This record gives sequence, structure tokens and C-alpha cells, in this order.
Amino acid sequence: MTYCVAMRLDAGLVFLSDSRTNAGVDHINTFRKMHVFEKEGERVLVLMTSGNLSISQSVVNTLREKMELSRGTNLYKVRNMFEAAKHVGDCLREVHGRDAAALEKFGVNFTSSLILGGQIKGEEQRVFSIYAAGNFIEATSETPYFQIGESKYGKPIIDRVVSPKTSLDEAAKCALISMDSTIRSNLSVGMPLDLVIYERDALRIKRHVNITQDSAYYGQIRKQWGQHLRQGFAELPDPAWSDL
Repeated sequence: MTYCVAMRLDAGLVFLSDSRTNAGVDHINTFRKMHVFEKEGERVLVLMTSGNLSISQSVVNTLREKMELSRGTNLYKVRNMFEAAKHVGDCLREVHGRDAAALEKFGVNFTSSLILGGQIKGEEQRVFSIYAAGNFIEATSETPYFQIGESKYGKPIIDRVVSPKTSLDEAAKCALISMDSTIRSNLSVGMPLDLVIYERDALRIKRHVNITQDSAYYGQIRKQWGQHLRQGFAELPDPAWSDL
């Protein structure tokens, strides 16, 4: 399984993904689910993937192959982020047309969800959630974040904390707490983590961190968050049954 989250803020973009696949008692693998496409000073695009690993890898490889060709559309040639999302959706449909029928014969559903975010020179930063059919929706001021994968455990903290005015550091902290809540509740999501923080209009990534179990900061916030949750719970009044 997977958990990925992307936040579109006034100050920039925050992306966080785990790297666990095929979770089980004796079968746990690690594969990177975040892919960065960058031309410094011109464009930054970040793609995160969830769902069937072979499908996700096929989509990413198709995108990279098209970038190596001298003709046709690719992520380095599209004029804006909307066209970039359309191109990723087209590649997803291309993989579906090639593999879906064969997968179905073996009882495997064609499942894939993607998040694409970034900025191309001359336009605002944008974030899209792309579905298995290749269609997509865009993040707005009212809905400034997207999640894919095992999203339910990490959603409450984001809903309570994040707004477009949230700073990049606060959003990154919230994303990590959201991830920790998911890891604690679901074995299929796990370390290491990929964290990208993009500053608005920078057109280059200044902070891209791989977070492992040995990360001092991650260890600190997960410990303190747990302590504060228990403290906050203990300070709540017991039920006054006559008032219920």
C-alpha cells in the first residue's frame, strides 16, 4: 500500500510519500513513489504514485521514454501544468490499453492513482490528483491538499491544521505527523520517506530529504506528538451523563 500527500500553499508546495510495498508478515519491499522532473529556472514537476506497482512503474518509464524522444509531447515540452496533467493521464491510458486486459485475465485490477504538482515558468503553481482512467481534478484554495493511498488515518490532522496560509515548515511538520499516524495504524505504509518542499516561484527544488528511522527530527516529533495527544486526552473532562 501507499500513503502520499501534496499540499498547495501560498508559500509553495509540500510533497511527502512513503516507500513500502507488498507488506506482509514476511514480505516487505521498498520502492520510491516520488519522482522529480526538474529544469532549473524553467519548471519543477513532482509525481507521486499509488496502486499497482507495475502500473506505476510503467507510467513513469513511459513518461521518461517520451522525454528522451526528440519529437512529440513530454513533461519538458508542455506549456503549462494543465497540459502536464493531461500528458500524464494520456500515458496512464496508454499503459491501460496495453496491460489492462492481460491483468484482468489473472484477476488483477488496473489500479493506479497519481498526484502531479509543480510550477512552470509563467504560471502559478498547481497540483492535480489523477485517477486510473486518466481524468483528474485540481487543488483549490478550498481544498489545498490531495492524498492517495491509505489516506484515512492521516486526514484529520491535515483538515484541522492546513490552510493556504500555512507556512511551508508548518505544513511539512503536519505532513510528517499525518504520515506517522498512518504508519502507526497500517502495516502497509512505512519508512523511508521522501519529503520535497518547493518555494513558490523558485523554479528549482531547494529541499529534498530522505527520512529514515534514524532521523532525529522525525523521532522527536512522533514522540512529542504522542505525548501531547495523551496529555490532551487526560485533560478532557469525563462525561457528565446528565448533560448528554
